[in-house]
Amino acid sequence: MDPFSLIVIVVIALIISAVVLIGILYPGSGADRLDWRPTRSAELEYTNEIDDLAQMEAAVNAKRRARGAAAISHVELKAEIEREMADIREDAELEEEDLRQLLEARNSRRRARGQAEQTLEEFERSLLGGPDGAT
Repeated sequence: MDPFSLIVIVVIALIISAVVLIGILYPGSGADRLDWRPTRSAELEYTNEIDDLAQMEAAVNAKRRARGAAAISHVELKAEIEREMADIREDAELEEEDLRQLLEARNSRRRARGQAEQTLEEFERSLLGGPDGAT
């Protein structure tokens, strides 16, 4: 290694070491140096979140009253959302099982014809009309 390259590497290492040491040894933090403070406290954020939820509940209930339905509390609304999400998950699981059964039937036909079996990803692509759309 020539002396110039060695000197450049040593100087860069010294600069990086100096910056790291300044960062470690400097008392306080960068926020103190810049006199930075958060604009809102955690308590204020929590209060704002509660207010937002109350406003959303009032809006939902206004729409429900407008169409003649009874008002609903946030607890009931959360339970309704959880029921709907459970239904969605159940539908997705049934759809996945249907795909697996279809893939097994297709692979059994492919085995009978002496063709290679498809993976689930290849099968899904073929259903969506992807590049491997031919069966």
